[in-house]
Amino acid sequence: MNVSRIPDIHLDEIPLPQRGSWPEAVHRFDKTSAAAVRAALAAQRPLLVRGEPGSGKSQLARAAAEVLERLFVAEVVHARSESQDLQWRFDALARLGDAQAMGAGHHSPEEVRERLDPRNYLSPGALWWVFDWSSAREQHKRGGRQTGRPQAPAGWTPDKGCVLLIDEIDKAEADLPNGLLETLGNGAFPVPWLDEPVRAAEGTPTPLVVITTNEERELPAAFLRRCLVLNLRLPKARDEFIAALIERGRLHFKDRCRKEVYDEAAEQLWRDRQAAEDQGVQGPGYAEYIDLLRVVVTLAADQDKQLALLEEVSAFALRKHPPANA
Repeated sequence: MNVSRIPDIHLDEIPLPQRGSWPEAVHRFDKTSAAAVRAALAAQRPLLVRGEPGSGKSQLARAAAEVLERLFVAEVVHARSESQDLQWRFDALARLGDAQAMGAGHHSPEEVRERLDPRNYLSPGALWWVFDWSSAREQHKRGGRQTGRPQAPAGWTPDKGCVLLIDEIDKAEADLPNGLLETLGNGAFPVPWLDEPVRAAEGTPTPLVVITTNEERELPAAFLRRCLVLNLRLPKARDEFIAALIERGRLHFKDRCRKEVYDEAAEQLWRDRQAAEDQGVQGPGYAEYIDLLRVVVTLAADQDKQLALLEEVSAFALRKHPPANA
């Protein structure tokens, strides 16, 4: 796998255009996260990003792709995901249906063999796309019935490289991260019906693999040792916490909110977060703060009405759990 020149990652605002199902957004790297991305590129290791839901883990990967001018490919993990799903998928049901249909007709043995070739039912997974875009594209044309083709932005070519987001890996069983160890370590994986393993194409940068976890399940120690780890934590101290929220809010909405709205929304979220922690449940964070401000700027373009609206909607925008005495 090749390491191209690793650019600096600036700390200015990075507009994120709409890509597929990902909405338009804006991101700003801090020094730590920018350094973590560059270190992962240099080490040719996955970057595991820890943090509570809504802390910006997934958006970090998308922003890295934007600033590096790479293709962004995302795969969301669920309870039934297997490591093979990230590499390739095989449509055995479609092949069985075709075999039954051809058995009922009049076809030569050569026609049957050609149609039922397993490669006609083989779809490239996310890792295949980021390792070797050209061969994944050809295989997708031939048998890509089970997976979609990533949406490449205008002007992107495979020699610019890719960023792969493996989102919420802690939702899967331990077999999935363990199954990725060899693939991510060697930069290649075998496919049963191909003569050669799928590996990073010559002349392309090493893919940046960003893996996120919400800490719902402990990850295998061997897997953690193969990753660089970035912890995205909200500040514990009240004043630092509120300042971080307001900075994030202004990044999104700028002068569409009054200063008092930013301040009061952050104060309310702090109070509700403390109440949630007292109950031993997950409290609101960045995502809820942005959602609350989005409601306010959408429903109250007149800024004189925003504070009153904020008080009205905060009860169901921030408080996700029943009161302790309910």
